[in-house]
Amino acid sequence: MRSQMESMQADIQEKVALGMAAKVEAALDAQIKAADDDMDSIEVLRKKRIQQMAKDAKLKRELVAIGHTKYTEISDEKEFFECAKKSPLMVCHFYREATWRCEIVDKHLKLLAPKCWKTRFIKIDAEKCAFLVERLKIFMLPTITCVVNGQVVDHVVGFDDMGGSDDFPTEALGLRLKATGCIEYEGGDVSAGPVHTGKTKGYIGHRRQKGD
Repeated sequence: MRSQMESMQADIQEKVALGMAAKVEAALDAQIKAADDDMDSIEVLRKKRIQQMAKDAKLKRELVAIGHTKYTEISDEKEFFECAKKSPLMVCHFYREATWRCEIVDKHLKLLAPKCWKTRFIKIDAEKCAFLVERLKIFMLPTITCVVNGQVVDHVVGFDDMGGSDDFPTEALGLRLKATGCIEYEGGDVSAGPVHTGKTKGYIGHRRQKGD
């Protein structure tokens, strides 16, 4: 009788051990499957990333060919509209040689142009494009006009939006332009600091008037 009980106990212990082993094995199988799924997901993401990088590289080559990554001057209204037609994102600085604060804008846009390569950065002499100035209601210089898909979405007039100081950092202008949707900008890695002109501070910009 005792021998029979011991045999039954041994049998039960064996079945329990087998059951635990089966559970452990099942848990290990689940972990291996999860790891395989994670590896598959990582591989899919890696392939997508490589494809996106290839697309971006191709797009950048195409945009560089039409003037992106550089801050250039255009000569007239016709060229303005041609640039807006070719580039979905465009920033145009309306300047006047006699308005020295326009030089501050030039320095910042030269820094932004190579980083924000999806956007075309141009400048135009406001005194040589009266029709365009009138049409876009440019009333103060410097003015930065933001164009998205051929439509003017905003104007950055003077320096008020960057703190009202001549010594604003490039990042301040970058973030302001980003808010319009005309540039992609992460900030913090464009300018070493503010642009100092040595000029006295005062009224920002130059309001265009008849006979000016």
